Amino acid sequence: MKLPPPIVSRETTDQLENFLSLLLRWNARINLVAERDAETLRARHIADSLQLLPLLPPGDGVAADLGTGGGFPGLILAIADTARPWHLVESDRRKAAFLTAASAELGLRHVTVHTARIETVALPPLAVLTARALAPLAVLLGHAARMLAPGGVAVFPKGRTAAAELTAASADWTMDTECFESRTDPGATILRMTGIRRVGP
Repeated sequence: MKLPPPIVSRETTDQLENFLSLLLRWNARINLVAERDAETLRARHIADSLQLLPLLPPGDGVAADLGTGGGFPGLILAIADTARPWHLVESDRRKAAFLTAASAELGLRHVTVHTARIETVALPPLAVLTARALAPLAVLLGHAARMLAPGGVAVFPKGRTAAAELTAASADWTMDTECFESRTDPGATILRMTGIRRVGP
């Protein structure tokens, strides 16, 4: 399916530019992302994260992003989606320190950063779960089944292996899946999943 373009306000655009300035400043000291120039970061990371926005369910249900790293997609989505609480889970202390500092400097009071491993973090039941370039789909589904509230939505960007990962995961998992073409990478797919449950006992 075609992915509709994200609609963001002027204020959100300004906030994203403020975030980019922070990222470039921190990235000079610690390795948050491999790319070092603003244009590449806008295209490869910010736009890639922001395209998930139309796939989030409406409302103010709690959201979480696993393995947020330098802020993608979780902090980008939190900048654009201020109606709901966002929990960012990142085990690397330096990256988590950046996420905490960026959230404070940008005034994102609806964001909570957890410096913890995904397996140990305690979160409220989630309406939304995201993760980008983190783990194979079968692993992500395990996290989703544990963390999502009934009716919750998981949104997972995947590369060229999306079809193979779906096939492999279907041996152990059942779910309703919508597949969207990435707007930033012609070979990538974004999976929007609901009703995730393990097959069998």
